Amino acid sequence: MSILEHNLAKNRRILTKDGLLTTPVIFGTSCLGNLYRELPYSTKLELVKQWFENVEHPTIDSAGKYGAGLALEMIGKCLRELGIAPKNITISDKLGWRRIPLTTPEPTFEPGGVWANLQYDARQDISGDGILRCFEADRALIGAPCSFDLVSVHDPDEFVAGGGKRSDIIDAYKSLFELKKSGEVKAVGIGAKDWHIIADIYREIKFDWVMLACAPNVLCHPQDLMDFMRNLQADGVGIINSAVFSGGFLTGGAFFNYRKVTPETEPALFSKRDAYNALCKEMNVDAAAAAVRFALNMPGVCAVSLNTSSPARIAQNAAYPAANVPDSFFQHLREQGITEL
Repeated sequence: MSILEHNLAKNRRILTKDGLLTTPVIFGTSCLGNLYRELPYSTKLELVKQWFENVEHPTIDSAGKYGAGLALEMIGKCLRELGIAPKNITISDKLGWRRIPLTTPEPTFEPGGVWANLQYDARQDISGDGILRCFEADRALIGAPCSFDLVSVHDPDEFVAGGGKRSDIIDAYKSLFELKKSGEVKAVGIGAKDWHIIADIYREIKFDWVMLACAPNVLCHPQDLMDFMRNLQADGVGIINSAVFSGGFLTGGAFFNYRKVTPETEPALFSKRDAYNALCKEMNVDAAAAAVRFALNMPGVCAVSLNTSSPARIAQNAAYPAANVPDSFFQHLREQGITEL
């Protein structure tokens, strides 16, 4: 058996045309940066430990923005305490924010109680030189011997919406591909909430992989996005789907793709969610597992990114791709008009 066949037998998938592999579930790490609440260090350590208890060679996703670098610090500290060698984990880092001193009552980079008990603030720094400053800062935060395998620019759509120049993003990517050329990273990608900016920049920069943050999923999969995904698939560009649950809405949350919604403002959306969950109950199908399976079956999708702050849920998340969801369930989704796919 070849090395590639051996890895695929372990349920690993090809992410890039260069043959870089990933697990079908990628673990998010924002909770390690105190997203919404501060977890005890013992819980953070157990989260990291559970990655390796449940997945051989896990892939994780982090960012210098998460807790103003706290998530990266926690990843490095936990990996060293557990004695995990860099060769046994794949780390993706979204670049574009650097840690700065905290001089206000709460961080300015994302105010409103989003991050709990932070000791630092963060400043955006996206340009050809700026992205390299972010890379070096993040590398120092995670600490030796850890290293980044995948890199990207963090939320380029929000950067442009806030007045940033598209040309600065292009220059940042030219710098990132120089890092790849020199062997300091293995692959360069892009992730955004608005997939249109990914499609726009892809005309100029040919990424190794793409992360989609707001679609596609059971409730939202526009045809033009599906066409773009098929184009990426034909080009050998792997897709990471981090939009599985529509920001938690599909499984009962109040936010749909980062905005609060109500039955009064979005009656059709709530009706579709109710129909989905009713069908899951009728067919005795786990709603979360079905959503993951649906997301993984879309064109070009190699992996889904899932977040949890509970170590006990890691095993469940890791098992979703192999969950038993009958084909007839997806057929009923189409017949009831819940999905067009």
